[in-house]
Amino acid sequence: MDTATAPQRRAPRPRADALRNRERIVAAAREMFVEHGPDVPLDEVARRAGVGNATVYRHFADRGELVRQVVLSVTDRVAALAEQGVATADADQDASFAALRTFVHAAADERIGALCPMLQTGFDPDHPDLLDARERLERSIEDLVERARAAGQLRTDIAVGDLLVALSQLGRPLPGTPCPNMDRFVHRHLQLFLDGLMAPARSELPGEAATLEDLRQR
Repeated sequence: MDTATAPQRRAPRPRADALRNRERIVAAAREMFVEHGPDVPLDEVARRAGVGNATVYRHFADRGELVRQVVLSVTDRVAALAEQGVATADADQDASFAALRTFVHAAADERIGALCPMLQTGFDPDHPDLLDARERLERSIEDLVERARAAGQLRTDIAVGDLLVALSQLGRPLPGTPCPNMDRFVHRHLQLFLDGLMAPARSELPGEAATLEDLRQR
């Protein structure tokens, strides 16, 4: 047979059970990184996911690859939430700040604050997949903030960085600490913060608005 004209053979698609195992590993790793930090033993992740150690290493060559996939998973989910908020604001300008509020609370539930401890020494934050995901996330949040500002519902002296700093700090877990009940205060305090973002502003903020460029500085 002439190999030049032979039909290209498609790479086999992963089996459904393999995909499910991969998703379970990522979900379990996300939970355990939130609870204990990114240095949790991978055999504990395997136990939480209900798979063997070999299954974890079959899907992820090392810890760095698993951490990257967890960061990608959280980033993509939060970006999708922001895009939903933008769609809501575009459909009804009066709902722009409500859409921003809904996004912030939903992003906190995704534990976006847990990403910061994962970006540790030895982790490559400039991996192409991560750069694409970060660009999508930042763009969608900027769009959502701009919708609320254009509607006259968001004070003018804040920037996206201010929102992300507060979300990260208020939603960040405390790995390894005996304070699990602190989570019940997260949404209460986020609501107080969000009330402070509404226009008209009731006070003048010290310093300058935090931009995304400020947050990228290492």
